[in-house]
Amino acid sequence: MSLKAILFADLKRQYQVAGQLEKEATFFRLLKSSFSPRFMPVVLFRLSHWFLQCKLSPVAKIFSLVNFVLFGLEIAARCEIGPGLYFPHTQGTVIGANRIGDNATIYHNVTLGAREIDLDYSTASRPSIGDNVILGAGAKILGPVMVGSNARVGANAVVVDDVPVGATVVGIPARIVKQVSST
Repeated sequence: MSLKAILFADLKRQYQVAGQLEKEATFFRLLKSSFSPRFMPVVLFRLSHWFLQCKLSPVAKIFSLVNFVLFGLEIAARCEIGPGLYFPHTQGTVIGANRIGDNATIYHNVTLGAREIDLDYSTASRPSIGDNVILGAGAKILGPVMVGSNARVGANAVVVDDVPVGATVVGIPARIVKQVSST
């Protein structure tokens, strides 16, 4: 997917979440929305990731640093994140996942990362997040776990084991409180 296409998909998701489905994602709206505190962090991440893919690591790091300074969002440029990313709030969020699927909603103070210090960013020690997942405020997803598609992680939950598709987990350590059948 091209940078332009993924940004338009992210913008369309912003409109869906805001209940403004009638708005078309045009270039003018993309530019205007880029100054929103909910959308600009997504744009900065996408640019950081794009520059890293273009083998321009120093430029990618600049965009990551700007995201951290302006929005308190520390997000690894190496992380693969599908279209439709949405941050209702960003402060204190750390994203060092292996991959995050489409249409993820990530609230503030969420941490996705390894259980131990991992300066080499080994994907084998990092979580993978499915499509249409909601990560509640303060949630921690640590280690090589898989959070299945359509799962919900409650506020302040600590996930150290896999979360099945369609499950809602809460608590420390996180436990399943609701399971939607996948049929």
